[in-house]
Amino acid sequence: MTETDAPSANRVPSRRYGGRDKASRSAERRAALLAAGLELFGTIGYPASSVKKICDAAGLTERYFYESFTHREALLRAVYDGQIEQVRSATLAALAGAEPELAPQAQASVAAFVRTVADDPRRARVIFIEVVGVSSALETHRRAVMHEFAQLIVGFAELYFHIPATERLAIAAMLFAGGLTELMVDWTLAEAPMPLDELIDVAVTILIHGLGAFDRRAGVPE
Repeated sequence: MTETDAPSANRVPSRRYGGRDKASRSAERRAALLAAGLELFGTIGYPASSVKKICDAAGLTERYFYESFTHREALLRAVYDGQIEQVRSATLAALAGAEPELAPQAQASVAAFVRTVADDPRRARVIFIEVVGVSSALETHRRAVMHEFAQLIVGFAELYFHIPATERLAIAAMLFAGGLTELMVDWTLAEAPMPLDELIDVAVTILIHGLGAFDRRAGVPE
């Protein structure tokens, strides 16, 4: 037996149950907790969702919760990030599939963003309501995500209006991103929300014409 063939004293064989190793079982438990988090945070809300309720919904003991998450806020952030990734992916896919002109790109991206959020009321509640004000760390993270979406708008302006990526443009992009966010908060909370087609049409109109007006003022000193 060579040295490389010899069993390591520090190596612990991975035990398998039902054909699944430890890593697979941990991943399954984490996925169950994420699903339970989305369901509870997106329905009864984060403050009312105790670790015990989450574990009961996932069909797990609290021991397994702390195997995956250090605390309840860590689960909330993970659920938020997962839902944001779905919105991000849908928006970028819509951009990639649209004609390379401002109007179709604006229509495709805004529609994908709005409809992906609205497709699941739990997703909308987690993204726009439940993560707000939980902690300074989560608030910093949430605002970083908003800035990321604002950068997509900066890309529109640079590509289709040839506006330099200045601080003025960044401010304009954040105004739109923040306005759309607040519009989606109202939509999420409304007993009789406005039709999505109308919401999208208004948002796209403001995006296109707002950037157009900004472009005509591009020569104004910073």
